[in-house]
Amino acid sequence: MQAYSLSERVFAMNKNVGMIDRVARLLIAAALVWWALISGSAAATGLLFWAALVVATVMAVTALLSRCPMYRLFGLRTCRAS
Repeated sequence: MQAYSLSERVFAMNKNVGMIDRVARLLIAAALVWWALISGSAAATGLLFWAALVVATVMAVTALLSRCPMYRLFGLRTCRAS
């Protein structure tokens, strides 16, 4: 049995995030970063601040890679079959 590194497994995964989904994820990620860093909202402190940044990072990375591990887990895809 051959062992694969994490990067090999991620890039071997088929794309499962379509263009509309990618744009939506990037817009939501940008809004979360704006809310956490720029808005000056009193709610954007402590745990909510870090949660917003983590969620924004995950959404941006999945959008840029066009791959979502949760979609793969549930057998979903929002892009055309390759």
